[in-house]
Amino acid sequence: MSFELGLQLFSVRQALQQDCAKTLAEISKIGYRNLELFIHDASNGIRFCGLSAKELKKTLDENQLKIVSSHVGILDSVDWDELIAYTHEIGSKTIVCPMELFADLEAVYAFCDKMNRYGDICRRNGIDFYYHNHFEVFQRFGGRYMLDILLERTDKELVKIEFDTYWALRGGVDPIEWLAKLGDRCDLVHQKDVPAGVRPLSAFETIDESEPITFGRFMLFSKKEYFTEIGEGAMNIRGIVEEINRIGAAKYLFVEQDHTVRDELESVGISYRNITKLLASMEG
Repeated sequence: MSFELGLQLFSVRQALQQDCAKTLAEISKIGYRNLELFIHDASNGIRFCGLSAKELKKTLDENQLKIVSSHVGILDSVDWDELIAYTHEIGSKTIVCPMELFADLEAVYAFCDKMNRYGDICRRNGIDFYYHNHFEVFQRFGGRYMLDILLERTDKELVKIEFDTYWALRGGVDPIEWLAKLGDRCDLVHQKDVPAGVRPLSAFETIDESEPITFGRFMLFSKKEYFTEIGEGAMNIRGIVEEINRIGAAKYLFVEQDHTVRDELESVGISYRNITKLLASMEG
C-alpha cells in the first residue's frame, strides 16, 4: 500500500475524557500506531486531554504511538506561536482546519484568503496545512462547488485537502471521482462507512443549496444511525483504496468514527480489523 493506517482520536473522545492514558494504551493494543489529534477550540490554549506537549509525547512514546496530524479549531483566535511549538514538540508536521460553514460566496472568498494566510504561516514553520471537508464543500455558489472555488483560489503549495470520503458521499458526489480530481493535492484521507439503509445519501436532497448551512442543519446529518464501522456498511471502500493506490500520493488513511451505537473502543477495533483484512487481501 502507498499509505499507512491511522486513527482520528475524535472517534474515542468519550473514552479519552474518562481516562486518556488507558484509552491510548487500548488503541495501541488494537494495533493503531499513527494518530490524528482533535483540538476543536484552541482559543484558550493548546492542550490535549489537559496534557502539555511534553506530557502527551511521553504517554504516546510509552504506547508506541505517534501524532502525525492535528485538527485544530477556531484558528482565527489561536496563538499561532503556541500552536506551532506544540505541533513540533509532539512530533507532528501537519495542521488541519476541520470545518467551516458559509453564508454566501463572499464568505467563501474570504475563507480562501484566510486559508492561504494560515498555510503560509505553516509552511514557514515546516508544517503542512490542510482543509478537511464535510458535505458543505459540495454546496454550490454561483453554480460551482465550494471545493472547486477553494482549489482555485488557494495556493496548492500552501493549502492541501484532507479528503473525507464519507462526507463527500453525503454531499452527493462520487468520492472516487473526487480523489482522482484532487490527485496529489490530497495525501490525507478519512474513511468511515454508511449503513446500507440510509436515505437520502445526499444532504442536498433535503437542503436548498441557496440557503446557508448552519451548524444546526449540519448536525441533522451527524447522528448515530447514519454511521457504521468500516466494512459494515455500503461504501465502496475497496474502490476507494484502489484509487488511493493508483494516485500514489497518500501518506495516511485515517479511520474516523463520528458516532457509533457500540462502545467507542470496540467500534474502532472493528474498523481496524476490517480495514486491515481488506488491505491484506488487496496486497495478496
